[in-house]
Amino acid sequence: MNFTLHQLQVFLEVVKQKSITKAAENMHMTQPALSIQLKNFQQQFDYQLTEVIGRKLYITDFGNNIAEIAESIVSESDKLKYKTKEYGAEIAGKLKVSCVSTGKYVIPYFLKDFMQNHTSVELELDVTNKSLVIESLRNNEIDFALVSVSPSDLNLEEEPLLQNNLFLVGNTPDLRKDRPFIFREKGSATRAAMDKYLSTRKVQKKMELKSNEAVKQALIAGLGYSIIPLIGIRNELANQELHIIPRKDLPLSSTWRLVWLKQKQFSPTAQAFLDYIKEHKREIVAQHFNWISEIVPLKKN
Repeated sequence: MNFTLHQLQVFLEVVKQKSITKAAENMHMTQPALSIQLKNFQQQFDYQLTEVIGRKLYITDFGNNIAEIAESIVSESDKLKYKTKEYGAEIAGKLKVSCVSTGKYVIPYFLKDFMQNHTSVELELDVTNKSLVIESLRNNEIDFALVSVSPSDLNLEEEPLLQNNLFLVGNTPDLRKDRPFIFREKGSATRAAMDKYLSTRKVQKKMELKSNEAVKQALIAGLGYSIIPLIGIRNELANQELHIIPRKDLPLSSTWRLVWLKQKQFSPTAQAFLDYIKEHKREIVAQHFNWISEIVPLKKN
């Protein structure tokens, strides 16, 4: 056999995406270039790695077996790449973090200085919905997850970072009865909090959207009202595109937290990041999130 490490990486991305087009996009390759690499890799074997049925790409059983081996080879290759730098006392390696969609307003500030101070660290940051974040955590595919509510069915450790406050929000400063409530999709922490809050209240529900960003745009357009995290609407509040509608029993509060599997064996890079967070989280919050404390006490009474 005469395959290259790059061919292994291409094949693994195809397995992950189940799509030549998406794999090419993620690897910053043209589709024809990726297809050639995949074809050259396929020629190393007597059995098919993939098959196309009805224009949909499937990975064969043989292909899945090869993918497991390829994953191990690529992982060991990464260890080789970073080992020399570790011997030189330089922090190097991959840091894998997954966060829920609203966490995109939080996690970059906790990563920024660490990444700038350790330029040999390669960051893999996945911003997705809560169910996929928990799945990647459960499968031990990441080092850390950023969530506002920890899953109860996993044995986790955590480092609290920042308070998460949810307010009733619309594009008017008062609640109009002719406008419905807009909900996140089921499974999100925001939806669970909103369902619990509204469970004893009669409200119109005419819309369900799959991201806080989509909900925010719907609110700006005047399609209704929603209970959403304060962290994602700072600019819209400042521009008066959105307004917090005061309620005595709001905000709903939880905590943004970094979580990881309790038995997780950290790489030197992951351990260095956790140590950095523990040492610097207070100053990060004070520097970048002090504006929250100016709003929450005002609206809590």
